[in-house]
Amino acid sequence: METFIGLLIGAMLWFVVRVLVMGVYTVDQNERAVKTVFGRAERLDGRTTLDDPIAAFLREEEKARYAYPQVRVIGPGGPYFKMPWERIYKVSIATSTTDMALDPEDPAANSNGTKLDAVTKDQLNTGLTGQIRFRVSEANLYAYLFGIKQPIVHVMGYFVSVLRQRIANFEAKRGTDPGDLPGSEVTGVSINDLRKNLRDLNEYMDLECRSTSARYGVVLDASLITGIDPPPEVDSALAAINTAHNHVSSDISLAQAGADQKIVQSKRAVEIATLKAEAEVEPVKLLAAELTTLYASGPHVLAAYLRTVRLRLYDKAKEFYLEVPR
Repeated sequence: METFIGLLIGAMLWFVVRVLVMGVYTVDQNERAVKTVFGRAERLDGRTTLDDPIAAFLREEEKARYAYPQVRVIGPGGPYFKMPWERIYKVSIATSTTDMALDPEDPAANSNGTKLDAVTKDQLNTGLTGQIRFRVSEANLYAYLFGIKQPIVHVMGYFVSVLRQRIANFEAKRGTDPGDLPGSEVTGVSINDLRKNLRDLNEYMDLECRSTSARYGVVLDASLITGIDPPPEVDSALAAINTAHNHVSSDISLAQAGADQKIVQSKRAVEIATLKAEAEVEPVKLLAAELTTLYASGPHVLAAYLRTVRLRLYDKAKEFYLEVPR
């Protein structure tokens, strides 16, 4: 009997510890949680990621493949309670930053995760450096927790494949900038094009990676490619090409500046001559308008005006000659 009572007390204590104590949990401010019941996540009835705006960035042929169920997300707070047959999966949604060359499966790859190799359109093997920022997508926790075994590995692989494809086909737009001068580009050298268009390359990567949230449950906040290094064997040749290009561009800029200065001076001279001519013509116009007004008042008024003008001229003249009729 005592043994039975001891077993009963032990069972009750185990129940209290297992259910009441270990069944209480909290969720931190930068965390989200998903509950499973007998291994099945609590879902929102009939809703999938295709009903969420994140699916807008998927191609039509991809939507059926990445149609994950939407789960009930437990937000920050607590304490919450769970039963022994329920399990809580917590995920941090804080933004993380990592080198884009990092290989989660092999940290020693890509020069210990510091430089990513890529081949340009002119068959040059370049080294890329930079960082990417990512975070777990709260709208697609099912894909991150249950749909994909290693979502970060998939995201990094997707990012690298898109980047290498872009590097291999990148071609700078010619003649789009009105300020570009003839001969101001080094044609046929894709590394120069990439270096001058890093901003466009980063924007392209941000646009192409918008679908990672629907694919893998990871949001790529931004990518920042900071360096594109040529292979050592062509570094000196590339430097010589760039030096020659800089000299040519400098000469063209000086010639263009000189021509622009002469054009400005010519325009200014024409403006000055025009203003002088207008200044000389304006008194004549005013006099003509005044004489027209006087003539309209009557012929005697105009004659009196002419007589007054003559008297003023006579007063200023030292001597004058009158024509005497014969």
